[in-house]
Amino acid sequence: MEAVNLLSSNRYTEKQIGYLFISVLVNSNSELIRLINNAIKNDLASRNPTFMGLALHCIANVGSREMAEAFAGEIPKILVAGDTMDSVKQSAALCLLRLYRTSPDLVPMGDWTSRVVHLLNDQHLGVVTAATSLITTLAQKNPEEFKTSVSLAVSRLSRIVTSASTDLQDYTYYFVPAPWLSVKLLRLLQCYPPPEDPAVRGRLTECLETILNKAQEPPKSKKVQHSNAKNAVLFEAISLIIHHDSEPNLLVRACNQLGQFLQHRETNLRYLALESMCTLASSEFSHEAVKTHIETVINALKTERDVSVRQRAVDLLYAMCDRSNAQQIVAEMLSYLETADYSIREEIVLKVAILAEKYAVDYTWYVDTILNLIRIAGDYVSEEVWYRVIQIVINRDDVQGYAAKTVFEALQAPACHENLVKVGGYILGEFGNLIAGDPRSSPLIQFNLLHSKFHLCSVPTRALLLSTYIKFVNLFPEVKTTIQDVLRSDSQLKNADVELQQRAVEYLRLSTVASTDILATVLEEMPPFPERESSILAKLKKKKGPNTVTDLEEAKRERSADVNGGPEPAPASAASTPSPSADLLGLGAAPPAPAGPPPSSGGLLVDVFSDSPSAVAPLAPGSEDNFARFVCKNNGVLFENQLLQIGLKSEFRQNLGRMFIFYGNKTSTQFLNFTPTLICSDDLQTNLSLQTKPVDPTVDGGAQVQQVVNIECASDFTEAPVLNIQFRYGGTFQNVSVKLPITLNKFFQPTEMASQDFFQRWKQLSSPQQEVQNIFKAKHPMDTEITKAKIIGFGSALLEDVDPNPANFVGAGIIHTKTTQIGCLLRLEPNLQAQMYRLTLRTSKETVSQRLCELLSEQF
Repeated sequence: MEAVNLLSSNRYTEKQIGYLFISVLVNSNSELIRLINNAIKNDLASRNPTFMGLALHCIANVGSREMAEAFAGEIPKILVAGDTMDSVKQSAALCLLRLYRTSPDLVPMGDWTSRVVHLLNDQHLGVVTAATSLITTLAQKNPEEFKTSVSLAVSRLSRIVTSASTDLQDYTYYFVPAPWLSVKLLRLLQCYPPPEDPAVRGRLTECLETILNKAQEPPKSKKVQHSNAKNAVLFEAISLIIHHDSEPNLLVRACNQLGQFLQHRETNLRYLALESMCTLASSEFSHEAVKTHIETVINALKTERDVSVRQRAVDLLYAMCDRSNAQQIVAEMLSYLETADYSIREEIVLKVAILAEKYAVDYTWYVDTILNLIRIAGDYVSEEVWYRVIQIVINRDDVQGYAAKTVFEALQAPACHENLVKVGGYILGEFGNLIAGDPRSSPLIQFNLLHSKFHLCSVPTRALLLSTYIKFVNLFPEVKTTIQDVLRSDSQLKNADVELQQRAVEYLRLSTVASTDILATVLEEMPPFPERESSILAKLKKKKGPNTVTDLEEAKRERSADVNGGPEPAPASAASTPSPSADLLGLGAAPPAPAGPPPSSGGLLVDVFSDSPSAVAPLAPGSEDNFARFVCKNNGVLFENQLLQIGLKSEFRQNLGRMFIFYGNKTSTQFLNFTPTLICSDDLQTNLSLQTKPVDPTVDGGAQVQQVVNIECASDFTEAPVLNIQFRYGGTFQNVSVKLPITLNKFFQPTEMASQDFFQRWKQLSSPQQEVQNIFKAKHPMDTEITKAKIIGFGSALLEDVDPNPANFVGAGIIHTKTTQIGCLLRLEPNLQAQMYRLTLRTSKETVSQRLCELLSEQF
């Protein structure tokens, strides 16, 4: 209370003590706040510059929401009033900045904003400095409103940079004119793209050139303050040049200037130079210039004392790497890894793995590099790295034999890292047969080599090795008994770990009861992996946080000539063509814009000016295959590419159905204007009624949204609706179409029948237009259990002991539509010798028999 009383004093010393006390000690929810706010209001209105300054300092120091509510409307008026003193303007600008940072929603944007920009022209450099800080923060949130600040900032900067240090007497710091203000103006310009006005742009280029020239001049003072101030301006200017990324001449000059700092005796300068060069490396204009410093950077990696500088050197090598120097850089990183600090080993491992994959021309080099990596720093090789090796080896036929041979040799070492055992177990289990012809790597030797490591490994690795053993049973019948003995041993069958015990029991049983055909089917080679974002790249981004060098590279979408597979950084395995059967999801090595319009100039124009082009994309590749998979099931993944996953869950009863469609955003970036549309032909609309609610147009990164479709079958139909999805991802328009699996058989109700009823009904439906028959070749192995499951999944009842031939399958059911009910009988006769089927359908309506026969024939 005493302090509050002091606020109303007219003596400066008393008022100052009161304000000081309140700034430090008063809690923002104190009941005295109202009295304090009154006193502050009086001081702000007093027009006494000293008292106004004290009040503004107090508001800024407390900076609470209550203060913002009370004064956020007042302070801008003081700031732009013509008669306010310079010192008060300075305090008002900083006070407003503080309130904006704590409660941006309470600071009203209004007509004062355009007037604040003109403070950049103020005579008093203190006011300009404070105003620049305020404008920079405001411009980051509302760039449009403060666009005019660009030309004013350029002209102000130009006056400072070209002035002699004697002109700005009070603002010259160790022979550098107004360094803090220069840095702030350069930072403000980084909120905007390069100026459009050629005159302003020319003036800015002149400023930046002058700053680069001054950096070359001999120092005017030996004191560290002089070089610090000079370099602060220089580094901020280089940041602006990198941000604009449009002046090749300046970018190359900046690079050369930084190159000189790489050998500077001052550690901080070396650190900053390496950091800035990382960003320069991602510009197409200066990438080549950065590469000329490769020897200096490699030398820094070997001789630098400070670990944080060494880490920046690793970052820079990673950023400057391309096809021409990848082998050299990876070799240097590997040799550094042997003595690297523990704190940065994992990151180096990730970077080596990414570079080896991205720039591998010869995949045998890639395999050697990764095995070397595991040998040198096995503890730091995360799961993502060895998963990725396996993905690449499986997806590339040309490297499988070499990988098997190399990993077999690597496993000979007496002390192997467990990660090497994992890679060895997986690769030999898949491709050990490729080297089994050599007596030095016969099946038994391969098995004994892996089994000699078994007892030293952790549970997950042992589990993987057990899977390798059962794969060996299929690949090499001659070691079958040896492996069965291992699986049969007490240490496996009675293992305390449930996972190992279960594997041992199941694998042993499988190897005993299964015929060689079934073994070969269950244990066949892994299909190629679908292409996704490289898991190690994702891990590195996660480790480094957003806006790192990797992100900058990604943002520039790489220099097109330097990356495998053209402009899109396709991970290595995109080069192999997955077999059609493996590519059921249409995931192969498809580019990330699924079935979007071709990027012709016309397409681009449409793309830019319209968020919802009327064109519907053609069906996504693999859509038909996927559609067929859903005829006999209701749930699963309907479509997936690098950006989007579409899942389905549906239920049907009589002539009604409900389908839940789940759209999952697989990226970390929002989808905008997300609009899924159901498209039915006129014919289909009359027979099938679909109702759906719109979904939220924004889908956050990693999120999933759900859409419900209510379905009613009015009459039998043959076509299927198409689901078209359009959205914007990272500025590009995406357009995907897939067939929605709503088929006639979904409205089946199964009917149980005795044998005599079935044949009686069968005879009744004997007219030629009621029966449809199809004889076709089997597309899948002819397995009785799978066939039964498919007929039940198709919707009819499976009638046991009805057909005189027990090998045949018989089913019955009723298709429900809004208008009628249609009885259906089916008979499927397999011929195992010829690998053929004969399917006969009889219903009371010809079109229904036809459609059901088409749908079911596709399933076997």
